[in-house]
Amino acid sequence: MLKLIIIGVAIFIVYKLFMGDKKKKDMQSKKATKQRVAAGEMVKDPICGTYVEKDGNIRVREGEKVHVFCSYECRDKFLKQIEATTIEKVDD
Repeated sequence: MLKLIIIGVAIFIVYKLFMGDKKKKDMQSKKATKQRVAAGEMVKDPICGTYVEKDGNIRVREGEKVHVFCSYECRDKFLKQIEATTIEKVDD
């Protein structure tokens, strides 16, 4: 019975050590993201609102402005919105 309690306590301690470390890394990651946003290194995806790096790979140029996206799905939604507004302007 004592062995079972000792094993249970050891498992609990190991679990807390690893989970505590994971939580610390998550907090550091969130803090680093906030710092990059504040420094202007990240921009907001116009569709979903996710912050992505300013020099991200998925981009669309609209006139003089360059939009950066988190995914191709968001980029495609944005392109459809642009097409819809362009068609409305042409019809008027």
